[in-house]
Order: sequence, then structure tokens, then C-alpha cells
Amino acid sequence: MIHISDNCVKGKEVAEEHICNLQKIAEKPISELNLDDYPNLLIFPSCFDECGDMIGKEHILEVKERMLFTGNVMGFIGYQNTKIRIHSRFAQQDGNDYFLHYMLQRVFAVNLFDLKYNADEESLFDFLIYLFPAFLKRAMRQGIYKEYQTRQYNNSNVKGRVEVGRHIQQNIPFIGKAAFSVREYAYDNHVNQLIRHTIEYIAQHSYCGSILQNDDSIKDAVAKIRGITPTYNQKERRIVVSQNLRPLNHPYYYEYRNLQRLCMQILRHEELKYGYDDQEIYGVLFDGAWLWEEYLNTFFKDEGFKHPQNKKGAGGLRMFRDNIGYETVMPDFYKQNVVLDAKYKGYKEWSDVGREDRFQLLAYMYLLHADYSGFVVPISNPFSIQTVRNLNGYGGTMALLGMNVAYLCTSFNEYVSCMTKEEKLLVEQIKQLNE
Repeated sequence: MIHISDNCVKGKEVAEEHICNLQKIAEKPISELNLDDYPNLLIFPSCFDECGDMIGKEHILEVKERMLFTGNVMGFIGYQNTKIRIHSRFAQQDGNDYFLHYMLQRVFAVNLFDLKYNADEESLFDFLIYLFPAFLKRAMRQGIYKEYQTRQYNNSNVKGRVEVGRHIQQNIPFIGKAAFSVREYAYDNHVNQLIRHTIEYIAQHSYCGSILQNDDSIKDAVAKIRGITPTYNQKERRIVVSQNLRPLNHPYYYEYRNLQRLCMQILRHEELKYGYDDQEIYGVLFDGAWLWEEYLNTFFKDEGFKHPQNKKGAGGLRMFRDNIGYETVMPDFYKQNVVLDAKYKGYKEWSDVGREDRFQLLAYMYLLHADYSGFVVPISNPFSIQTVRNLNGYGGTMALLGMNVAYLCTSFNEYVSCMTKEEKLLVEQIKQLNE
């Protein structure tokens, strides 16, 4: 197992035996790692389809000679005998990656504290279970998936095609019934059976079963799936999995494609963990920049900040008054007189802030008539940084706001407590900008 942190710009030397496998993983940008070619690799947020091309041009990692370099992507990935665990650069020295798991729990609205938080690949595959409710609820918002099925009947209400052979076998002497088959829309199909098997697997899990009782919406979704799959049989799990090897391709039920993929990952957990197919890249990866931004939104929204959705084009600002074309800009967060930019970068002082980032934030300020702006970054020192600089021209201020996320804690509960205090401190710093 190769352990490395995200944003490892200095590189890490790796053994020669892994170079070819690492190059196989690094050869394509993330946008080209499509579902059909890499069915056993989950990349967030691409499966949620929410943030456009934010990470599409990046590579999972880079290999130069015998040095391995990483960007914002975190998680676990494997190919043949090479396994790489990319933990956050804020993980503790004992291997507990509290920061990554805390962001995942907040973003996916999971409120559980008994998950393994260490730095091995098993903890991340286990976390797929905790993502299941979010995927299920998104899919169910499109309605219950149904498809045509050929069903056989033997009764007096004849419709469809009469099956003479089966009729002779079952209804001689004649008793007023006929054997026939008909194609009809059915909810009890291979996709919903896969979801049902996943639900029952989670329900029996030693410490994950309670997620199916988290709120009324997930309870309702689970009840509906159980109700429409009366033919469920636990012994047929392998059969159901094999029926779902081909990804669902339906223009309307597109959210079910993502749910189907997640269910397959969960049910094949043990196989994936040990690399059941030496020729396939497998794993689960999270883009740190997207995760950091979505995590900030979990408490910024309570402060009245708007958070545009890049992929959907919602909440953006038009650049021109004539409304010709679709030139819009997408600040990460803005309200009234303040605009903020979330950066998952190693900013420690003002000189680290890139020229392009400064000009982008300046453009947002101009369009919004905002007097106050700031970069919100995670930091690893015990004292939050807050550098505020005054602008020339139209005036205003631009700040560098650091949030300490690298607390050394003995338990995840203790880390949650520290982060809750840090969130309140950050909010207060932002309010001070506008005073």
C-alpha cells in the first residue's frame, strides 16, 4: 500500500515495480474516466453531476521518473498489485483522517460517529454505505423505476399471448383458466431488486443499519422499495448482481444509473477491496476542492450566503446588461456586500495567493458592487490567519481567511466539537469584514 497526502507537490519516491501501474492510473484526465470503461471506480462529484468541469481536466496523480505527485483528489485507488491511499494533508500522524470523514459526513448529511476513520482503503469503501441514503433519495425523486417485463399468468382474465404448451400442461382437464404471457410495466425488476438487496445488506450490517432510519424520507423510500419487490430472495444476490453488470442507460431515470453503480460497489465490497480483476482500475475518490466548497455551504447557507450551482447554471451573475448570450460568472458564495471564494489550496500567507485568483475575486466584487471579499482556506496551524488588505480604485478589502482543520484529537467526537467551534469562529471573522 502506497500512502501519500493530497497536494503532494514535492513528490514521493515509489518502488520501480509500481511505476507501470501508476502510469496506467495517471494516463487519463478524470473527465475521460467514464462509467462504461471504469465501472468500478467511483469519483465524486462526477456521479452527482453538480459541479461541471471543476476536476475534469485534472489527473488523479502524476508520475515523473520515480516520483509520485498528487493534486486535490483524495481517497483510494488500485490497479493490479498497486494500491494507493491518498489521504488529506490534514490527517493525523496516527493515520486517522478525521478531516476527510468529517467533510463527507457534513456534505452527505450523515450524522454517525461509529465508522472507522483510519487511513486504509476499507474505511473508505465502508463509507460508500453511508452515501447510500443520499443516492436513493435523489433517484426516488424521479419516481420509482419501472420497465417492461414479460410476465406469465394462468387465470380466466386472458390477455396477451396464449402459451399453448403451458396451457395443456396446467389446465387439462379444462377448469376455466388459460395460460398466457404479457409484456407490461413492472416495478419488480432487476434494478429495484438490486436496490432491495443493498437495503437488506445494509440493514444487517453491524454498525451501518441505523442509516436507513435517519429521517422520514429515507424510511419512506426504503418502505417503497421493499413493497415493490415481493419476489426478493436473499439467496439470489449473485444472480441480481450479474443482471446489473450492464449500466442502466435510460434518459429519464439517469439518477438510477448512479444509484445502481453505488449498489454494485457496496454488494461487491469484498471483491473490490482485494482487487477481484487485475485488469481493472477500482476505488473511490473525492475531489477536495468540491468537497471543501460543499462543506462550507453546510453552514454558510445559514448565514444567508448564496451558493451558485455551476453545472445547473443556477445562481450565477450575468456579466452584461443586454442579456445577449450566456456569459455568467459563478462566485462560490455571496450575499449583500460580501463575496467569498473557497480554495482548497495550501495558502498560509498572502504571498501564496495566486494572481489569477486575486483578479477573479476582484471581478466578482465589481459585478456585485461588493466592498468586502475573501479567500476561505483550510490551514493546519493552531492560529487562524486573517490577513485583510485594502484595495485601490473603488476601494474595498480583500482578506485571506484561514480555518484550522488539523486538530490533534483522541476521538472523532472530540474532533467534531473542535470543528463546530472553528466554524463559529470563521463566521464571526466574516461578519467582522462587513463592520
